[in-house]
Amino acid sequence: MGEAQNPLRLVFMGTPAFAATILEHALGWDGGRVVGVYAQPDRPCGRGLECRPPDTKVLALAAGLPVFQPLNFKSPEAREELAALAPDLLLVAAYGLILPQAVLDVPRLGAVNVHASLLPKYRGAAPIQRAIMDGEKVTGVSIMQMDAGLDTGDVILTRELAIGPDDTAASLHDALARLGGRALLEALGRIAAGAAARTPQDPALATYAPKLRKDEGCIDWTRPAAEIHNRVRGVHPWPGAYFFWRAPGRTKPLRLALAPGRPGGPRPLDAAPGTILGEEDGMLAIACADGVYLTPAVTPEGRKRMGATAFVCGYLCEPPVAACPPPEGT
Repeated sequence: MGEAQNPLRLVFMGTPAFAATILEHALGWDGGRVVGVYAQPDRPCGRGLECRPPDTKVLALAAGLPVFQPLNFKSPEAREELAALAPDLLLVAAYGLILPQAVLDVPRLGAVNVHASLLPKYRGAAPIQRAIMDGEKVTGVSIMQMDAGLDTGDVILTRELAIGPDDTAASLHDALARLGGRALLEALGRIAAGAAARTPQDPALATYAPKLRKDEGCIDWTRPAAEIHNRVRGVHPWPGAYFFWRAPGRTKPLRLALAPGRPGGPRPLDAAPGTILGEEDGMLAIACADGVYLTPAVTPEGRKRMGATAFVCGYLCEPPVAACPPPEGT
């Protein structure tokens, strides 16, 4: 019998819920031991701007692991702190920092990243949202050997996942996190066995997925219903879909948040895009370029979420009223 290998010393780097799911899988891997967790610093969030710890920090502390939260790795002290953990391998998922080469050189086996796309497509910060917004039918996860570029390293393995017609960024996020955790364990097994093949990415096939902006949730009703459906799903839950509508008797446009729904039938010829047509199949119908979009609920700014019947009773009158362009400065 051959000599048993020592478990790999693993340092995990990741911050939000996606990364926490990956960390859960890593903690259960028999071939290694997580000896430290890195996360972004605690930051204020929510309406009350309460300072909350990242999801990975909460999980790491519950598991009794040391947590490190440097602002960056520019200082020698931050790099020395990492080196003191003597990692064999860095595991990275949604950390929020591009790691410099000096950090990637610390572990004996380098660093692997769990990225939520089929690289080289959708490199960058928002691959899940952008894939849905672009109308993709398939996405997946890539386990990548990291280099100093932005998601440019060699790919160790990929695993595909279908995007359903009703998937949102929220539902796809959770499914990809689970898939990413399983894929990472498979890749770790290959790395530990010295059998991890690495495939260089073709830069000619690369696309980018920049971070979402708040204004990307604003719906343009002159677009086709299928395109609007992709946009609404892709920006849910953040920044959320919305539009501006002038209610009868109001001079100021009302901001309405829009829940994900589905494309409906054809647009009435006399209804301009953006016209709220009323209730259809228990949903609120809004005219688009080529049809209607059906949403189960809208939320007027400063009010509670309203279903189609409640909104029609509370706001609509004849004739139907079209959406407005967003006010200047929004």
